[in-house]
Amino acid sequence: MTEGDLHSIKILGVRVDDVTYDETIALIVRWIDEGRAGHGSPHVVTTPNPEFVMAARRDPSFRAILKQSALNVPDGIGLLMAARLRRWRFREHVRGTDLVIRLAAVGAAHGHRWFLLGAEDGIAQRMADILQQRFPGLTIAGAAPGSPRPADDPATWAMIRAAGPIDLILVAYGAPGQERWLARSLGTLGIPVGIGVGGVFNFLSGAVPRAPRWMQRLELEWLHRLIVQPSRWRRQAKLPVFMVLATLEALRERP
Repeated sequence: MTEGDLHSIKILGVRVDDVTYDETIALIVRWIDEGRAGHGSPHVVTTPNPEFVMAARRDPSFRAILKQSALNVPDGIGLLMAARLRRWRFREHVRGTDLVIRLAAVGAAHGHRWFLLGAEDGIAQRMADILQQRFPGLTIAGAAPGSPRPADDPATWAMIRAAGPIDLILVAYGAPGQERWLARSLGTLGIPVGIGVGGVFNFLSGAVPRAPRWMQRLELEWLHRLIVQPSRWRRQAKLPVFMVLATLEALRERP
């Protein structure tokens, strides 16, 4: 698959790409290979959910980043529901946490070098230790909180450059901070691929428990996260508004 082969749907003005896990990983591996060969360009990968969409409606600059990104995978279950209202089905629900685990397995086989940036102090390093123990062959060249603030970019960039060549950087500042950081930093650092991963560091480091498998199968991860992190209720209160707007959009587009 190439970028030109992607099929997408716009949900409230935000492009979401209809890709599977295998297709996403194949694209990322190809972009890394091109970067290693010296003829690639930086590729920002995002993991949209309804909160992304609602933020992009209010923020034209964030909306522009999502429009220009190389890949917007269908992560949030609300996006899958919104697509069904439009009589479209995404072929797979590409969860950010599971995508990172699969990429780690592939990265170990290919000898990829990662950098983990973001989350609270110590979380990124804990995740690095867990991933390298689980996937020997994967090199995590650095792991640090860094800073999403533009004023701190020179120090963060210097830290990353000191780690040596990086094939893939995962950034966990939450949206839209992580996407803004990637958009202004990947080209400067010469890193082929960067992914904004939100709370993935917390899940994979064990700092926040992930939903049990039965809740994942029933698409109830959002509920589990609300239970273990009640402070998220303000963010998740936007979900009903999102569904109302998505329903109205679907009704307008029907014959």
